[in-house]
Amino acid sequence: MTDETSTGGRAAPHARRGRLRVYLGAAPGVGKTYAMLDEGRRRLERGVDVVVGLVETHDRPQTAALVEGLEVVPRATIHYRGATFTEMDVDAVLARRPTVALVDELAHTNVPGSRNAKRWQDVEELLAAGIDVVTTVNIQHLETLNDVVTSITGIQQKETLPDEVVRRADQIELVDMSPEALRRRLAHGNVYKAEKVDAALANYFRLGNLTALRELALLWTADRVEDSLETYRREHGIDATWATRERVVVAVTGGPESETLIRRAARIAQRASGGELLALHVLRGDGIADVEPSSLVRLRTLVESLGGSWHAVMADDVADAVLDFARAVNASQILLGATRRSRLAAAVSPGIAPGVIRGSGEIDVLVVTHEHAGRATLRRSRRGSLGPRRVAAGWALAALGPPVLAFGLGAASGPGALPTVLMLFLALTVGVAIIGGLLPALLAAVASGLLSNYLFTPPLYTWTIAEPQNALAILVLVVVAAAVSAVVDVSARRSTEAARARTEADALTRIAGSVLRGGDAVASMLAQLRATLHLAGVALQRRDVATGSWQDVAMSGTPLAAGDDQVVPISGELRLRLWGGPMPPSDLRLAGAVGYQAEAVLERDHLRAEARASRAERERGAMRTALLAAVSHDLRTPLAAMKAGISALRTTHGIPEVDREELLADVDHHADRLQLLIDNLLDMSRLDSGAVTPRLERLALDEVVPRAVDSVADGAVAIDVPESLPLVMADAGLLERAVANVIENAVRHSPPGAAVHVSAQCVGDHLVIRVVDHGPGVPDAGKELMFTAFQRLGDAPRGKGVGLGLAVARGFVEANGGTIEAEDTPGGGLTMVVNLPLNGGTR
Repeated sequence: MTDETSTGGRAAPHARRGRLRVYLGAAPGVGKTYAMLDEGRRRLERGVDVVVGLVETHDRPQTAALVEGLEVVPRATIHYRGATFTEMDVDAVLARRPTVALVDELAHTNVPGSRNAKRWQDVEELLAAGIDVVTTVNIQHLETLNDVVTSITGIQQKETLPDEVVRRADQIELVDMSPEALRRRLAHGNVYKAEKVDAALANYFRLGNLTALRELALLWTADRVEDSLETYRREHGIDATWATRERVVVAVTGGPESETLIRRAARIAQRASGGELLALHVLRGDGIADVEPSSLVRLRTLVESLGGSWHAVMADDVADAVLDFARAVNASQILLGATRRSRLAAAVSPGIAPGVIRGSGEIDVLVVTHEHAGRATLRRSRRGSLGPRRVAAGWALAALGPPVLAFGLGAASGPGALPTVLMLFLALTVGVAIIGGLLPALLAAVASGLLSNYLFTPPLYTWTIAEPQNALAILVLVVVAAAVSAVVDVSARRSTEAARARTEADALTRIAGSVLRGGDAVASMLAQLRATLHLAGVALQRRDVATGSWQDVAMSGTPLAAGDDQVVPISGELRLRLWGGPMPPSDLRLAGAVGYQAEAVLERDHLRAEARASRAERERGAMRTALLAAVSHDLRTPLAAMKAGISALRTTHGIPEVDREELLADVDHHADRLQLLIDNLLDMSRLDSGAVTPRLERLALDEVVPRAVDSVADGAVAIDVPESLPLVMADAGLLERAVANVIENAVRHSPPGAAVHVSAQCVGDHLVIRVVDHGPGVPDAGKELMFTAFQRLGDAPRGKGVGLGLAVARGFVEANGGTIEAEDTPGGGLTMVVNLPLNGGTR
């Protein structure tokens, strides 16, 4: 093997990328590290070059025993903030170039100063260099499941990695264990030390937590297996159905039975865990819709509400389209509705069910009966598609055209002119079909045949035909004329319907675009509908449940004139009212489709409003709960101290003056503390109710900041606020309280003897106040959280505040048009940055 060097500390590209094998743990302690080491030992026994890049034994004897006999690459030592840490030495592993590297804890975050921020990035380098990697990760570390795991366990995982890193693995093996077995293993001391077992069993390792984590791991792995299966079938050209999961395809026509079929299919899919519902609607290949668009919108909404997915394909052969789709999605069942045709019609054309059954192969086909089966009535052809004037012109031409043509030909024709006469009659019949449709063309064909026989076929002026070929020619004329007329009629009608469908689609697209543009979506949709249909007005109305009357939800156009309106029902509680002239059925269909869109928009807005109200109620509930907790402890603490001091002063005689002064000072201190807590509670209440209205005036920071410092409890505060700073437009009281709360928070968390530094400077058209402390600091994840009401650092002593100071400070600063953020202090600590717009003159 040719040695490869690295450039700039990075692994050089390798012709072969390494393979990644991941042991995915359902929970900590299930044995994923043990499985990884066992895999390494098996490969080593087969003669494979295996090294341990990094392993965490967590002082578990069984795990440590498996490391023995394996080559371990020494770790890299990293110094950070005065402490020493060890991480995987990526350069050493690359230089060693083993065939397989064992790397534990893929989601681990490396110490700052390491080669990469995350261990999975280290593994990516090893894979790029052609080294196979066997690694481990727990399900709770996957990024997409982080919030779910937090809600289940109450513990947020700080170390996560993108799901795609694990999904790209060549092999994923789930390391699973029943919750009861894992708890027994924990109780036996095989996971944690004895002193940690009780706390672990009572918190993270509760039976419910482990069961939920196990289900998450199984479902995530099942999806990954499904992806692998589809890839394998595609690469090997496998079209046969492998019913590994219950997938039910329900074919819907949009007819009255469709809702029944969808609900039946949903029940079948729900019987099996992980079942899927897929609804399929086949559009005709000519693009002409056989069903109202509003019906399809309603059915799609039903499918999605049942957890299914809606699909539409275009095809000429419906049965083949259903089978092709079912095979493409690896369906296990196809559900069809019994035909609505009558027995006589079904005998001539039985529908798609027989064709689907014949070609289904391994896919089960279920034909479901329903109340509409066998009850279809003959649909009237939509004669109006050609227009009444064209149809009337067609009938007139069919009645007058053949006699007029016969009269003209009788004067000009001679012996042997029959072929020419028949061709002219055929041309006339086609023309009638183009103008008036099929029925007038049939009349013209019959009249042409009769006149050809009577006037131009020997013997003339009789209905007798002497020559058989003449009889055949006349018969061919009638048949061909009828057939050509039928084709021309269908083509003309479909061309008209296609143009109408295209117009309706364009209109719906424009109207739907009004929803995306924001604003009052329903009013905009009604305005677009009114303009498209050239109406005087459109109103969307909702039924009042109490009175039964209809109330306008939205309206566009002029007021309604009496007796000049049409109603399009949308649902039992919603309808469209249109006025401004009679409308054809096609316009009413378009209005109905818009009505369903408007209903969906109203439902969306209603759900959003409910979500906002629910969120606000939850926040108020959390505020009330936190307030009760604060009152029950944090406010009672200074009260108790004050009462104890006052009681001692009243009941104890002959107290030395020194002790007396100390008791009075203590009472005074706790009174100030209580006053501050009450002020913050009142301020937070004002902010929550929106009652804070700033009175802006020009202020000098060199006057506001010292007053804020004076109101803070004991603590060393250094002030650097130049008098030359420009004035700032702000409310003096709100700004002083905000700065005081920030300084008080910094003083409280500063180490003894350390000073808090307060400085201000002008940056562009803003004044920036910086409050710097050198306390323990706050992790990045907590910087935004600490501005939430009733939030305190984990080490904050009880009775030292209810966690409102920074929340009030942010509220007051934002009321003045500014912002407040937290940054890390170089060398340790926290810096609060208050940014205020000037909006004023210079001093």
